[in-house]
Amino acid sequence: MSKSVLLAGIVVAASVRVAVADGAADLAQKLSNPVSDLISVPLQLNYDEGIGLGGNGSSWNLNVQPVVPISLNADWNIISRTIVPLVSTDGIPAGAGSDTGIGDTVQSFFFSPKAPTAGGWIWGAGPVFLLPTSSDRKFGPGEWGVGLTGVALKQDGPWTYGALANHIVDVDGSIDINSTFLQPFVSYTTPDAWTFSLNTESTYNWAAKDWSVPVNAAVSKLVTFGDQPVSLGAGVRYWADSATGGPDGWGARFTMTFLFPK
Repeated sequence: MSKSVLLAGIVVAASVRVAVADGAADLAQKLSNPVSDLISVPLQLNYDEGIGLGGNGSSWNLNVQPVVPISLNADWNIISRTIVPLVSTDGIPAGAGSDTGIGDTVQSFFFSPKAPTAGGWIWGAGPVFLLPTSSDRKFGPGEWGVGLTGVALKQDGPWTYGALANHIVDVDGSIDINSTFLQPFVSYTTPDAWTFSLNTESTYNWAAKDWSVPVNAAVSKLVTFGDQPVSLGAGVRYWADSATGGPDGWGARFTMTFLFPK
């Protein structure tokens, strides 16, 4: 083999590696956008402790969160985001053993322009529904709820920053559900598809007049298993504030997200 052919092969191989890396970084950054045109199935596992009036309870919460974009026309998408919590608790209430079940489902629909604004902002807004899927009152109120949700973000080079919010109220009034959720977020994605993120997932209960404020810091890496891209991540969470009997102190988060690019 001539030196020129060998050199050409090295250059082509290097170009392919760069292209793959660039594609992985683009996919990783799309995951930071809640209204991107990317089908994904995030599995988010949270561990919290210090729960209950005695502070001796703990929980594992696996959120199954499929995201499905649907093209409405040349200008608009509708993004379906579903959160189904699978919960395992221990010592809640105090003295109780382990228990498992399903919580209430949150279903959001974001109507989102396909193109960012002239200033580079990406946004979406629409209805949000609380579905009474909980298997027990300890895992959720088991009531219908409805409200509005919205998100606005900007992707500037490797940075993504913005906020997501919703407000849900009960439908029939048998339980007073009046809750606001606020999630400001920022993330940085490297050329080799590592993403470092920071957010809060604050909830204000207007009926009880109290806050729940976990602060989450995480790192994730986009990898492939065969042809299947998957994002694997882990991080810590700290409860800066919590409702009476809610989690306290430090917790952990683990994520696995399956991506299905077009």
